[in-house]
Parts: sequence; structure tokens; C-alpha cells
Amino acid sequence: MEGSRFVLVLALALTAITPTLSTYHSATLLNVRHREKVTHLHFYLFDIISGTKPSAVEVARPKGTKYDKSATPFGSVWAIDDALREGPEFTSKVVGNAQGLYVSSVQDENSLGLVMYADFGFTTGKFNGSSFSVFSRNPIMEPGERELAVVGGRGRFRMAKGFVKVKTQFLNVTNGDAILEYKVTLVHY
Repeated sequence: MEGSRFVLVLALALTAITPTLSTYHSATLLNVRHREKVTHLHFYLFDIISGTKPSAVEVARPKGTKYDKSATPFGSVWAIDDALREGPEFTSKVVGNAQGLYVSSVQDENSLGLVMYADFGFTTGKFNGSSFSVFSRNPIMEPGERELAVVGGRGRFRMAKGFVKVKTQFLNVTNGDAILEYKVTLVHY
């Protein structure tokens, strides 16, 4: 018994001090040309906070904001699973959903701004199973269109880059429900 422990300890010690030979490996494919494609998308995002089945829910609120009565006090975090529809009506066909987070990032109580990460996935049509990702500042209170950055994609939008023009179509300032028009320009392979 004592001898087998000694052999085990000796084997572990020798393993620990034995040099290991390894090399970093990478491969680069030369002369492979991918043709970039440009895709334009147009849809409406329904961000619903009210009701019995909201598509956006607050998941965190920092201490010190419990008396802040605004819909999105500074530092609050919201999880979203918003419907993407062909038109601005609730009866419009659903084409996908946007899932992700947004964080209230403006301290001024008279303004509203978010930092948003969302993956816009499509569930119908030729882009079914594909998505693009947005990670950007979203200054909600700016009039007209706002621009967000596209930082990636998958499926038919693999390696996407581009931008989104967002315009608020409807905003209920009482409960925070919103319908947003998205015009997207994607450059991808």
C-alpha cells in the first residue's frame, strides 16, 4: 500500500515537471474572395411594457431610484422579446423577434436614452433562421430618425455590418408601450 502511494506521487511529480511540446496552429486561406451583399429590411418593432404578457420587462433597478417615477429610471435594465411585424398594426404579420437587453443610460430625468443590445431574428421568409445584432446607443428623445450600429449576424447575415434607422411610430408616455419603424441596411457575405 505504501509503495503504491509512493509510485503514484512519483508519477504525478514527474508529470508536473515534464516539458510539454505544443505549438500554436492557424491556417489562412489565400485568394479566397467573398462577394459582399447588401440587404435592405423594413419592419416594425413592438415594445410592449403594459398588460398581462409584456414583451419588455424590467429585470434590475439600482438602489436610489425607487422614488424615480419615470418609466425607465437611470441604470434600470430591461429584457426584451419584442415582435417584429410587417406593418405598424397589431394585426400585421409577425416576421420575427428582437431579443436582448436595454439599459437606461441617461441621468437627466427630462430625457430618455438607452444602450441597447438586441439580436433581431427572423422566423419567416427567405431570412428564416437568420439574424443580425445591434449594440448601440439609442437616444429615444431625439426627433426624427435615430441611427444604431449593426455589429454582427448569423445565417444569411453572417459577418453583418451596417446601420439601422429607427423612427418612433407610436409611444404611450403613460405606460411606455412603443411601436418603432426599423429601416435596416446590412452588408454581409
